Amino acid sequence: MRTLGKTIIGFILSSQFASSAVLGGEVTFNRDIRPIFTKNCTACHGGVKEAGGISLVFHDRILEKGESGNAAVVPGKPEDSELIHRVKSADPDYVMPQPKHGAAIAAGDIELLEQWIAQGAKWEEHWSFEPPKEITITGLNNEQWATLPLDRFVLRGIEAAGLSPSAEAEPGEWLRRVSFDLTGLPPTVERLEKFLADSKMDPIQARERMTDQLLKSSSFGERWASVWLDLARFADTFGYEKDPHRDIWPYRDWVVRAFNKDMPYDEFTIAQLAGDLLVNPTADQLLATAFHRNSQTNSEGGTDDEEFRVAAVIDRVNTVWTTWQATTFGCVQCHSHPYDPIKHEEFYNFMAFFDHSEDADLNDDFPKMGIANDPGARDALARMEEENRHLRQELNSAAKDLANGEWKLLDEMKLNPEHGTMHAEESGTIVSEGTLPFGSTHRVSGKAPVIGAFRLSISPKNIDSKTWPEMGVLVTQLTVEKVTANGERSQVEIAEVFADHLVGPFDPMSVLAGDGPGEKFKKFLSPDSWNSGPYLGASGGVGEFPKLSGPRWFVFVPRGRIVLGLGERIELVMKQEARASESQGTHLRRFRIEISDNVGWNALVDDVSRKELWNRYTSVLDEIKETDAVQVPVMRERAAAARRETRVFIRGNRATKGKLVSAGVPEILQKNFPKEGAVSRLEMANWMVSKDNPLTARVMVNRLWGQLFGIGIVESMEDFGTSGTPPSDLALLDHLALRFMNENKWSIKKALRELVLSSTYRQSHKVSPELLEIDPKNQLLARGPRNRLSAEMVRDQALMVGGLLSPKLYGPPVYPPQPKGVWGSVYNKVNWKESTGEDRYRRGLYTYIKRTSGFPGFLTFDAPSRDVCSARRIVSNTPLQALVTMNDPAHLEAAAALAQRMKAQSPDLRVQIAYGALATTQKRFDTAMLDELVKLYHDLKIDYDASPEEAKKVGEDAPLVIVANTLLNMDAALTK
Repeated sequence: MRTLGKTIIGFILSSQFASSAVLGGEVTFNRDIRPIFTKNCTACHGGVKEAGGISLVFHDRILEKGESGNAAVVPGKPEDSELIHRVKSADPDYVMPQPKHGAAIAAGDIELLEQWIAQGAKWEEHWSFEPPKEITITGLNNEQWATLPLDRFVLRGIEAAGLSPSAEAEPGEWLRRVSFDLTGLPPTVERLEKFLADSKMDPIQARERMTDQLLKSSSFGERWASVWLDLARFADTFGYEKDPHRDIWPYRDWVVRAFNKDMPYDEFTIAQLAGDLLVNPTADQLLATAFHRNSQTNSEGGTDDEEFRVAAVIDRVNTVWTTWQATTFGCVQCHSHPYDPIKHEEFYNFMAFFDHSEDADLNDDFPKMGIANDPGARDALARMEEENRHLRQELNSAAKDLANGEWKLLDEMKLNPEHGTMHAEESGTIVSEGTLPFGSTHRVSGKAPVIGAFRLSISPKNIDSKTWPEMGVLVTQLTVEKVTANGERSQVEIAEVFADHLVGPFDPMSVLAGDGPGEKFKKFLSPDSWNSGPYLGASGGVGEFPKLSGPRWFVFVPRGRIVLGLGERIELVMKQEARASESQGTHLRRFRIEISDNVGWNALVDDVSRKELWNRYTSVLDEIKETDAVQVPVMRERAAAARRETRVFIRGNRATKGKLVSAGVPEILQKNFPKEGAVSRLEMANWMVSKDNPLTARVMVNRLWGQLFGIGIVESMEDFGTSGTPPSDLALLDHLALRFMNENKWSIKKALRELVLSSTYRQSHKVSPELLEIDPKNQLLARGPRNRLSAEMVRDQALMVGGLLSPKLYGPPVYPPQPKGVWGSVYNKVNWKESTGEDRYRRGLYTYIKRTSGFPGFLTFDAPSRDVCSARRIVSNTPLQALVTMNDPAHLEAAAALAQRMKAQSPDLRVQIAYGALATTQKRFDTAMLDELVKLYHDLKIDYDASPEEAKKVGEDAPLVIVANTLLNMDAALTK
């Protein structure tokens, strides 16, 4: 029978993908030839190896002459095609595949190859890269069964297998299923009773009303946020070894709100991919970009920030492609894709969209935005922050023309390093060498008749940009002193500091010493954190931190022009207290000091209107600092002048950089995407949800389908490519995708509403042994879905039926009970402090997620650690799962609460147990089952009466608590 099952399923799939063409008929590349290449050829002749100069992944490469001098394929001429000669050869040195690489190609497959070439070797791209197409389904035997168009596609497959749909599910079964699928929670007994009564009157309207109620529930957003947060690799910690705390929970709340208000999926996508690049973005659009900042940050001592910045960028690239395109794009980091037509260089074209963000693996997760704890103040705070950023850029850019003026070196320049050595090259560039401890001070002095401004230019050690970025450079404090002939010193007040561009965590004004204007611009950290926190001594400065990405310059304008008298000198004192890690100092290594006598500098800083702008800036800055807010890491682009170069990593190694590339998407998907000129992350986001992209809608509807039916139409939800599983019904997938984009206008709620009201979904999940043999994965959908509850649902259900579940929405993560000793945090003294009050009973969505020590009750039920993007949870079945639900303190607490609810129903034990069964499973147990549970109660009572100490450990009415726990552990309670 199992052989029959495989035969039938194979027949259904072969209608689109397997090599099943009748010899002599028309051969198609996707159905007949691609599987032969994938099975036998592309390991050596794919995107990685290209042995003999031949690749069978790219169309143009298959027609080119290989190293043998012959073309692999000559359309219309199999007799002239090297591929045919090779696969038919008996010579072990000539035949393909080589005997050491695998068995010879089957004779029938060779005939198909010859027939394909004889028919012109027509090429087709893989189905996933082709636009979805709508077809009309006709010729069905059971037309009346279909409620919605999607049912017709399902019915076609069922009838093709010689099967019939299953009977309709009982109302209670459907209600339990739809309640969990839409809200992640079971229906209450009261809701069940009302629905059963409504169903007797009009089952269709009852289902529609119930579906609409569930879609409007705030629990909807919580249930579906859990799915999305797996993709977003959301966690409350940084990751890696130290894995410290990260405040990013407002992003989780944004996802919940977005699902609840049914934000169209295209808007949902754009906000997360590029919300910061929208015109006048709202606080929510800026917060949405925290999607990218869920990447891990390595705060371990001695690590290279650039290495892990690049790792975060690569993670973002791979996450975007897994989440929206279900494509194994990570394969292309080191070489062209082994199976799909994506070139090695195209990985770095796409990486360029993300390579220009401000974040740089800094220990404080810079950059951040403030999310006001008062929801009504959030947009106002975001506007203030955005206004100040633009205002600060405006103030800085006012010096652009003056900076391009004439500059000259100081006369009689003297160099006085506190440590190491300094010498000036002929060009005037000063080179600092030797041992430079933290806190080293460089002094440079000289003469000039009149000084209107100073310029500090910082150069990389290597002029080859392939070697950039280098170790950062940060002058943490700069003072200017006038020195008389007899050595008397007086400090020169610096009015303003200008930079070539503003980038990184420090404002250039923060370099100024003392209590003057620079103090207001110190990084908003406590003094203690300057010494022990992410900046290791730095509270401000000029340069570039933690890495120097290229030449930089900074101009210091004194308060009034400096006129030096006879014998007087001017001296710049540059202190360097910062470290990029415990062992890496950020010292000046190559720099120049120049001066300008242009009166325009002093006129600029003394301009009245400019002073008004500064007053506005600083007053808003004070208001921002005084706002009660949580700081959340978000995406922010570097200034245009500070954009990093993106180069191909040869063999994927960031230390060996090759060709310079610009931002773009793979050629296979480039339809209507700008091919020339600078393109932004926002344009990429718009492309992602354009109707020219064949994957985005398909991937999302497949995800919805998989959540409801337990398996996607494409089972490998993370891989729609050649190496993934083919769709069980491509026409159905395309129908759903087109409807999602067009009629439903990217509405997730509308798409789900259609699915749960379909005839397909409302079938009974009861299965005969024969049907289980024929279709064990239920890919034909000849029966309703029956899936195990997710990790969060298992716990949430226990709390809800016990009457403990808190309805509280949003807010910081909570710490429900977990076994002692689980949470061992290295390098810090952070402990798991159990939440009290209603926070103890929040939904699983709000549980604190520590990447290196996940919540055990969730990990045991297959929840991911959230280190990386997870497109699907592979369901396991282990004894540990039963140990959790039977012994975990949280589950025992829920069982005790359920027992109290059962007792409150009636003094009759049988009624109590019947109520508990109905609450946990939405089923009325038959007499035999109730008899077993009653017997269990009495057996337990005998045991506990004999061991009162053991009963005391369980709680009041221990036998009933264990019966309640038994109910929560039944298959009917752990599935939906």
